[in-house]
Amino acid sequence: MAGNSNKRNIPICIFAKPPVAGHVKTRLAAAIGAGAAAELAAAMLSDTWATIVSTPGADAVLAVTEDGEFPRVVRTGTRWLQGEGDLGARLERILRRGIERAGAAIAVGADSPLLSSDHLASGIALLTTEDAVIGPALDGGYYLLGLRACPPGMLADLRWSTPETRERTEERLRQRGMSVRQLEPLPDVDVAEDLLTLIEELGASSAHAPHTRQWIAKYAPILGGISVG
Repeated sequence: MAGNSNKRNIPICIFAKPPVAGHVKTRLAAAIGAGAAAELAAAMLSDTWATIVSTPGADAVLAVTEDGEFPRVVRTGTRWLQGEGDLGARLERILRRGIERAGAAIAVGADSPLLSSDHLASGIALLTTEDAVIGPALDGGYYLLGLRACPPGMLADLRWSTPETRERTEERLRQRGMSVRQLEPLPDVDVAEDLLTLIEELGASSAHAPHTRQWIAKYAPILGGISVG
């Protein structure tokens, strides 16, 4: 019935923290400064939010570490607190909440502005036939994880922020008898080398990402001097 149509929408939950200088993108801040890193975090979050909002069949949710000041475009959106624990515990908590609401849920990072509505639509479609969908990040992690079930402990004791994180997560899902499909790999931004990769990819891409592109234009004078390694 028309009044219940929203229940079929899949919660797409962006994992984010308030983009405060010195508290976000701290590894990247070592190369570009805390203020610039916080502005980039806000820009990428704004672009990711806009992508989710424009995706048919998706309900945008801001999954936050804490209440705080967020970019204007996300201030009126739905917020869920991640709660305590490591990333695995927080992912489980948010995904279960979404699954209980809609039968499936997707978690995404806030630092992959090349994420498009096509990626999200593919993830939503795959979750009609598969148990899980994962979007690999170029650094060995992942920018997206979608599930139709998330029993307690599903993501416990995994090593996060390593080159094997995506592989180990996928192994865990398959060990639990879940079918898993992958989306296209995308860059996410944690360190200076990631930022340079993103800039190169954006230059060759038609991806919208207006806030991130504006940030790149603003900080172009310092970006050429970034050192990596």
